[in-house]
Amino acid sequence: QVQLVESGGGSVQAGGSLRLSCAASVYTYDHYCMGWFRHASGNKREGVATLDSDGSTTYADSVKGRFTISKDNVTNTLYLQMDSLKPEDTDMYYCAVGGYCHYYGMDYWGKGTLVTISS
Repeated sequence: QVQLVESGGGSVQAGGSLRLSCAASVYTYDHYCMGWFRHASGNKREGVATLDSDGSTTYADSVKGRFTISKDNVTNTLYLQMDSLKPEDTDMYYCAVGGYCHYYGMDYWGKGTLVTISS
């Protein structure tokens, strides 16, 4: 069972920055994808940023140029650096890992960390 524990959420003013962290237990697959998601409509979660084990990254259009996903392979920690934050970034952010970089490709999820941006 893979465990994912997010941290780093909080409340900041618009224009500020936050860095989210996701401590992950070992995911023993040669190819995998890790990502950050947030709530979209209904029960679906929107992909904010993903990092494939081949090093490729994807970002939602709404965060391109402002957010950066990275991973420390020594500590197996996933990060999301969030800059130039906007009130519309307010949401619960979830870390996930799975076989491919899509909401439906994620096998394991963390419990989330809350990000609140005030105007």
